[in-house]
Amino acid sequence: MSKDLIRQIIDRRLPVAGMAETGIRGVQLFRVTEPVACAPAVYEPTVVAIVRGTKEAILDGQHYVYDRDRYLCCPMSMPVEAGTPTAGPDNPLLGVIISLDTRVMTELSIELESAAPLRRSASDTPQAGLTLARWDASFTDALHRLVQLGDDPTATAVLGECRLREVYYAVLKGEASVSARRAFGIGNEIARTIQFLSAHLNEPVTIDDMAAHAGMSRAALHRKFKQATTLSPIQFAKSMRLNHAAMKIAGGMNVSEAAWEVGYVSSSQFSREFKRMYGQSPKRWSQKAQLPEGVL
Repeated sequence: MSKDLIRQIIDRRLPVAGMAETGIRGVQLFRVTEPVACAPAVYEPTVVAIVRGTKEAILDGQHYVYDRDRYLCCPMSMPVEAGTPTAGPDNPLLGVIISLDTRVMTELSIELESAAPLRRSASDTPQAGLTLARWDASFTDALHRLVQLGDDPTATAVLGECRLREVYYAVLKGEASVSARRAFGIGNEIARTIQFLSAHLNEPVTIDDMAAHAGMSRAALHRKFKQATTLSPIQFAKSMRLNHAAMKIAGGMNVSEAAWEVGYVSSSQFSREFKRMYGQSPKRWSQKAQLPEGVL
């Protein structure tokens, strides 16, 4: 029932395609009414909850399709392809985007670890940087309580942060708990390494730099990085750079400038690696590039 109430709130506040602020920092409602093929994107730490339609993300060849039964949790910045291939005027995609505040998520993760340590067994399989989690009652109720605040500016100002904290808690206790608590809690070296890399995309960061930042050996970094993201550190860095460049090109930036912005000093090397990843040259790709409008 709460899920339908969330959908009604979005329908009422956002009758046309686009995004709407809720008055709560990092929380937005969205409506998409046109199909968009999957295209390069960078997911920041985010939860995306769909109440109507389906959305798709692709990471290292694996497809993540999520809808009103499963929400997406991305606890670390990730280079993906994303789109809304089934959206249309008669089948709009409706949902909520929630940015994950690092400070609050870290505080909650540490408090949870102290109160109820995450139990791990030898049979546990590490979860990748994208996780699909079931809409359990705790998450659904917390999300409804959060978005309904927008009807009352005073309640939004007074209760917004508390309600957002409830949603974070529900994520940390739900099916995304393992990946979220590993990213924000104790032993989050890979998440911190990704933050370091993201802040230095236009610089020649090496695997030794990343290993030193994480405080581990090259071999350990490679193993843990691949467990957490499905990609090696070098593959991840290249994907982040190329995805950021592709987004800049799709936004109107010329190819040479986009290459320079993400740390490429050789246009020919950039073009070769871009074509290897996307199957066509940057110039050709830019002529028909289409990114998901206004939504992750």
